[in-house]
Amino acid sequence: MRRRAGLVLVALAVFFAALAPLLRWYAFPRLVKVPAGQYQEMVLEAKPATLLDYGTLKAKEVDNVTIVQTLKGNVAESERVEQAAGRDVVVWDSLSYVQGPDGRTVSQIPERYIFDAHTQEPVHATGESVDGEPVRREGIEFKWPFLTEKRDYVYFDAQARTSAPIHYKGTRQFRGLEVYYFEQTIPWTKVPYPKKMPIPGIDATTLEKRTGTTRWYTTRRMFWVEPVTGAPVNGEEIHQEELRGGSLLGGRDKVTAFAGHVKMRPDYIDSTVELVTSQRRLVLLLTSYLPWGFVALGGSLLGLALWLEARARRPDTPAQAPAAEPVRI
Repeated sequence: MRRRAGLVLVALAVFFAALAPLLRWYAFPRLVKVPAGQYQEMVLEAKPATLLDYGTLKAKEVDNVTIVQTLKGNVAESERVEQAAGRDVVVWDSLSYVQGPDGRTVSQIPERYIFDAHTQEPVHATGESVDGEPVRREGIEFKWPFLTEKRDYVYFDAQARTSAPIHYKGTRQFRGLEVYYFEQTIPWTKVPYPKKMPIPGIDATTLEKRTGTTRWYTTRRMFWVEPVTGAPVNGEEIHQEELRGGSLLGGRDKVTAFAGHVKMRPDYIDSTVELVTSQRRLVLLLTSYLPWGFVALGGSLLGLALWLEARARRPDTPAQAPAAEPVRI
């Protein structure tokens, strides 16, 4: 019976030892994905900020500028792209719009971002765009890969329509989470006007051509990324925009269109940290807790099987012969 039990334990040990790498290297990339129908809203603020009054074309300091960013999963488009790409794809329809202190929209830029549901690598397909113009992204945007590494990544800048390195700057603690801090600086770059701008009587799509006034932009972008999920739990930008030259400025060389230190609103940081903390446990379950647990269980079962085998092979202790009775005469 001991040998039979030992064989069963060896079989179970082999099963759990084989299951551990399957969970990590087979199940994890197939089960852990960004959901196709996800919806997310983020609010950022710059307090105070410099903002251009498009009525007078003069810059003034205001109490606050709000930037609202929405990400909406387009399930129908995801299914369409998946048929051609042959893999799980997520399509995010994003909208970033800037509101002045009076609540009026200053500008808005829509995007369509198409990427691999697990690796977050861009998937190039019809519809990939920024502000209605086709683009071909290189690198990540909005989210880092699951199990983010301590290295630089390539990050897409929607304003400049180009990609540039975003640098890993170290590991930090943020709201009880260990996070990786990344930073990217975009130098002064000539960028297109948003198609929707509050300029009375002027079509923003032909503004530069008609007036000769160009739009320039620079930013220092900062992200605190939870590495297991690859989700940013905090983001900031030191952002500046200028209009330069041309007839629109009435002889001035340049004027500030927007300048401010943009930060996530605290209540959105709280909700993001709570969501990421719960999702982090699910990812760790497949990448760490279960695989290492099964390895430990397999080792324990194998040890128990060897112990039973050793007990089965131990010779039984011979029984002592009964003492001879004395001979009586």
